Amino acid sequence: MASKNALLAATPILAMLAALALVAVTGLSQRSGVPEAFEPWIYGYFIARYPLFAFALVYGIAHLVTVAAGPGPASALRRILFATAGAASLALVGLYPTFGGLILRGGFATGGMAFLTHQPLWLAYGLGAGVAAAIFGGILGLFAIAASRPLRPSLRRIGAGLLAFLALWFGACVIGLSGDLGLGSWPLRAFRPAEAGLAALLLIIAALPHAALTTVSRLRPGA
Repeated sequence: MASKNALLAATPILAMLAALALVAVTGLSQRSGVPEAFEPWIYGYFIARYPLFAFALVYGIAHLVTVAAGPGPASALRRILFATAGAASLALVGLYPTFGGLILRGGFATGGMAFLTHQPLWLAYGLGAGVAAAIFGGILGLFAIAASRPLRPSLRRIGAGLLAFLALWFGACVIGLSGDLGLGSWPLRAFRPAEAGLAALLLIIAALPHAALTTVSRLRPGA
């Protein structure tokens, strides 16, 4: 049981790192030849400014998969149905109409308006990251509860949701600052080995608080 819980806890981060490794090994970038239908997700402002968000989406989808595979009172059909709906919703909100979707656009618009109203840059950035984390986390939380938990509110569940939001907010801040923290210019060009290593480190730092919280929640008696 302990090994299964450990594997479930690690799965979203491992999936995210596997996606990063695949991109790095294949050399996928804006210089790659891709079908025209895929160009809106390869080119554009948001993928150039927030490239690690692509791997955050992988983390979110993998998290819903682990929820469906984990313990809980829900039936197998309910788990599969809501986890699939959640993954599809996250992909839609994160990628439509182009890369970033409503998640990054909502965060960017909030931060931009805050800055234009003469708020300090750090506050504007924090507000934007918070909105992006709220949209991302709202989808994860809603469908995770629908897939595997009794549909009744409680103070403990509200508290756990707040902590999860704070963890995702921290992760959004790390991802948004990846360029300032030294990440190279992917997807303008392919990852270099050192850049891929830095990207992996930043992704682990960003995701670890949320992964740890969800693991503790899964292991709590009566969860």
